[in-house]
Amino acid sequence: MKSLWNLITDRIHALPLLVLYLTDGCNSKCATCDIWKNPRRNMSMELVEAVASTFQKLQVKWVLLSGGEAMQHPQWPEIARRFQAEGAHVMLLTSGLLVKKQIDEVLTSVNEVIISLDGGNAETYARIRGVDAFDLVVEGMQAVRAGGLPVTIRTTVQRANYREIPQIIEVALQADVNLISFLTVDVSNPFAFGPRFESDPMLPIAGTAYHPPAGALTAEEIDELSQILNDVEIRFASAFANGRMAEPPDKLRRIVTYFKAIIGQGDFDPPRCNAPHISTVIQVDGTLQPCYFLPAWGRLNGRRLDEALNDDAAVELRKAYSAGQRPECKSCVCPLYKGPRSLLRMGNS
Repeated sequence: MKSLWNLITDRIHALPLLVLYLTDGCNSKCATCDIWKNPRRNMSMELVEAVASTFQKLQVKWVLLSGGEAMQHPQWPEIARRFQAEGAHVMLLTSGLLVKKQIDEVLTSVNEVIISLDGGNAETYARIRGVDAFDLVVEGMQAVRAGGLPVTIRTTVQRANYREIPQIIEVALQADVNLISFLTVDVSNPFAFGPRFESDPMLPIAGTAYHPPAGALTAEEIDELSQILNDVEIRFASAFANGRMAEPPDKLRRIVTYFKAIIGQGDFDPPRCNAPHISTVIQVDGTLQPCYFLPAWGRLNGRRLDEALNDDAAVELRKAYSAGQRPECKSCVCPLYKGPRSLLRMGNS
């Protein structure tokens, strides 16, 4: 399998996972993301076709449709089915606001749905996401599950919702979702989710090393979160045991480590990650990133994807991160690691 060669060189021989920003328009107004403030652009069908035409050569197995809100692209179902026609497993990453309305297209166009759920109740959801849509999102999850597709819910843990982690798990279990995932809010990376830090400096305050940026936790709140996670491990032991919880308890506690590092109470725990060797992000205009959290190295600009993946700038970025020379990697909140066995399983799926 060609993707195994990725792990021993800095060149991409096969591309197991491809992430596409179909649009940078969004129907949420999240407090921790500025993408929704940008003028809306949609990925052209010409670019979609150019990318799809490389799937066989690159042995693309998994495609994640993202944005902005992928479902705001007027031709997203057509795009999804085009990728399925190339043999890819297509995942839809969505806010969930349009899922119930477009449920027929969802059920006939993708293989899996990942829905953001950033609150355990309507009030918290609206405060974080900027729209009053909690019930609508839950109904969308239920509709997808009733239609037989797997659903993952993903929660970005932050100051406004960390106390609701148990409540979010309960909501997800009641909706019969397949996987429940918690990630730390990113408050340190300048390349992901828009320029969020211009008016939010980290200033010293009494009792802590730094004033945490918006979304991060204070020292007292971090202690409370630690206890909540201890309780979650006990209360939802069966959900951990049967695989409903995407992250085991030790990985969930990395959230605590991250927030402590943000306020100067410890060091970041650099995650194990080889995302730039096994995946690529393509933005709406063809701009290429090795992952969400590292800077772009160029654009397609009419080049074939298999050529652009191995130009000099791309190879140098892979060399730099794998040598520990990219500071963004030490504080990454969304790592991806696939070893030889995982890649072989992906190839056989």
